[in-house]
Amino acid sequence: MNQAYKDAGVDLEAGYKSVELMRKSVRSTFTKGVLGDIGGFGGFFEPDLTGMERPVLVSGTDSVGTKVMLAFELDKHDTVGIDCVAMCVNDILCDGAAPLFFLDYIATGKVVPEKIASLVAGVAEGCRQAGAALVGGETAEMPGVYGENEYDLVGFCVGLVDYEKRIDGSTIRPGDLLVGLPSSGLHSNGFSLYRKVLSNPSRELALEMLTPTRIYVKDVAALREKATVKGLANITGGGWIENIPRMLPGGLEAVMDVKAVLVPDIFRQVMKDGRVPLEDMYNTANMGVGMVACLSPGDAEKAGYPVIGRVAEGGRKIVLGL
Repeated sequence: MNQAYKDAGVDLEAGYKSVELMRKSVRSTFTKGVLGDIGGFGGFFEPDLTGMERPVLVSGTDSVGTKVMLAFELDKHDTVGIDCVAMCVNDILCDGAAPLFFLDYIATGKVVPEKIASLVAGVAEGCRQAGAALVGGETAEMPGVYGENEYDLVGFCVGLVDYEKRIDGSTIRPGDLLVGLPSSGLHSNGFSLYRKVLSNPSRELALEMLTPTRIYVKDVAALREKATVKGLANITGGGWIENIPRMLPGGLEAVMDVKAVLVPDIFRQVMKDGRVPLEDMYNTANMGVGMVACLSPGDAEKAGYPVIGRVAEGGRKIVLGL
């Protein structure tokens, strides 16, 4: 035991125990591309490039944000790892990439092995939902930077796409339609606002707020079997207003029909309790739609999701039909 380091606030033994407790969860995510086991300095992954003319890697990174503060308050840590994975893989999904592997980073004021294992179990669940392997990570004990009961959770993912089959919005034309894939709730952005407005929530409401972000890997794969997806937008930080135009080529705009979406009650409660203007909500929240796909009119009929907008000539912006 390194007593001097422990006296300074860093318990190496607790870190070793955390690794042992998380080992089963991590191994449960391993796909056929994983080489080796956890515990090394790096994670090895051998991608299957069969049938690809120009395979390229697509990467993304993100954190859970201030949603973790709700996990602190509830002392419930087994779902925010799903958020961490979702925030990364949903982004690279918009380029048509299939997630290959994921790494996490946990920084905390005090390593409690059972809590770390619970966090990693959530990350592993997210990886299983995404079809990605959890090939590595890092847990850093940082007393003085974080409180004993505090942590930050950050992730990094790498995916693969055949470059000629990527989704880049280049084929989007006026008259194409936008369909909305439903969210699972607040997802994992906007929580600085949500926590301020919904302060001191009941446990029932707090648990609803903690509902993990939906991972769209399987939804998008199923959609691409039925239709040609011309563009995808992950509705994360910045809401509809910032994210939907990101998939559009120059000279086009998205004309949205907000009345086509059944907005979940929790968003209406935020708007009412915080007196948040409707346009601000659409610039912060997903409002019940976590992913938007652009399809031709014929494909939109086969998609199985509601049409919530259309593409028109304009200045690469969004027009909300409020």
